[in-house]
Amino acid sequence: MTPELMILYSIFILIVAILIFYIIRMFIKYFSAKKKTEEKDMSKVSFVVDTFHELVGKLKEKEKELELLRKKAEDKVIAIEGYNENILQSVPSGVISFDNELKITKINQSAEKILGINSLDTTGKFCHEVFKDPVKELIQSRKIIERQEISYITPQGRKIWLGLTLSPLKDSNGLPIGQILVFTDLTHLKAIESQIQLRDKLSSLGEISAGIAHELRNPMGVIAGYTKILSKKSDESLRPIIDAISKEITVMDRIISDFLSFSKPANLAITDINIKLLIEDCLNASAGERNDISKTLELDNLPLLRGDEVLLRQAFINLIQNAIESMPSGGSLRITGGPVHTHDGEFLDILISDTGHGISEDIRNKIFLPFFTTKEKGTGLGLAIVHKIIISHGGSIIVDPSKSGTTFKIRLRIK
Repeated sequence: MTPELMILYSIFILIVAILIFYIIRMFIKYFSAKKKTEEKDMSKVSFVVDTFHELVGKLKEKEKELELLRKKAEDKVIAIEGYNENILQSVPSGVISFDNELKITKINQSAEKILGINSLDTTGKFCHEVFKDPVKELIQSRKIIERQEISYITPQGRKIWLGLTLSPLKDSNGLPIGQILVFTDLTHLKAIESQIQLRDKLSSLGEISAGIAHELRNPMGVIAGYTKILSKKSDESLRPIIDAISKEITVMDRIISDFLSFSKPANLAITDINIKLLIEDCLNASAGERNDISKTLELDNLPLLRGDEVLLRQAFINLIQNAIESMPSGGSLRITGGPVHTHDGEFLDILISDTGHGISEDIRNKIFLPFFTTKEKGTGLGLAIVHKIIISHGGSIIVDPSKSGTTFKIRLRIK
């Protein structure tokens, strides 16, 4: 190879080497730039991922806080609902709520007790399926009733007096969502009211009876005296007539004595009385010989009473004798008692129940009136005197209606 060729070859090799160097350098720069770009992109992705994880962590923390707040709110709602339910079930008045279709949605315990119904059996039913008139009619009328007194017959057949209010039930926005009925049991108050009216009538009647008794006693004494003279001077043929006159005089004297007993003021000789022993004595004295009548006494652990033992004995003997006489063919006599707590104080209820012929509703309001009787031989003063004795002790006496027999309910104040 000539020197010229060697120089040209060397120059060519040098040029190729330079080109290769520049090409490699360009590749190196390209890949270096690409790597930096990728590193930058990876850095951006890593930043985004880290930011996302940080946000997710914060969201989870907020979710836990919200869950805690939700639980607290639910607990508060449950506590409020429980508190409201406790109030509803504790109030002495009956409360019943209805929806817009007049289906029962809520009944408290007082309503169950007063009306003799069960919330489990009645909740969800229409009002006409549970109530009778006039309560049913009032609810279906959807009228606003601020205060009304009505008589009502419970499913058990017991007649009660109700003082009720009826008003629309509204939600928090003031929109009607049903009806709400609130009522109280006025039966005992009505009985006391009627007895007060009866007492006022009997007071006037008692004064009249006293005058009549005194006016009759004097001529009756004269007749009795002449009868004794006749019995000594007449022959035996007139003896039956004179004896009959004497018996009628004795009956009239007993009636006059009842008049005076009814008319005179009840001056009480107050002592401590063991009412159980008193009633046991009265029962033995009045019904001891009636083996065809089963006798049940439930008078254990009764408190002492303050009262007139003689008068109370008279009252209970009268009531027990009436019960015995109502069962000529035998039956069952049950006497129970127990303390009662009312807003007026502490009382003792005594119930005397028999399975006799009972007292019809049309005469139930008359039995305490003097001279009213359904017996062939009776003055009609027995229950009037009983009523007077119980009232003079600050108590009350009513007849509990029942399908069979009679129950007298006596309420006496505990000392």
